[in-house]
Amino acid sequence: MKKITFAKEDKAAMIAHLQRYFADELDQTLGALPAEFLLDFFTSEIGPYYYNQGLRDAHAALMSKMEDFGEAIYLLEKEPAKS
Repeated sequence: MKKITFAKEDKAAMIAHLQRYFADELDQTLGALPAEFLLDFFTSEIGPYYYNQGLRDAHAALMSKMEDFGEAIYLLEKEPAKS
């Protein structure tokens, strides 16, 4: 599997979210470096579970649309003239 990576700006935003969460919910200060390490851990160890679920959800949505498409094609079929 390809490594999960984020744009620099997105990673900085996620680190800020982690720091804010620790401050608001846990009454603890989380420095930038520990927050980055925690984010890297979540990305490598937990991220694949979310990524794979997203793929399964996308696949299910696509299959549902393909069924609709198949039904639409069926409705377009014409009866041949009887001789």
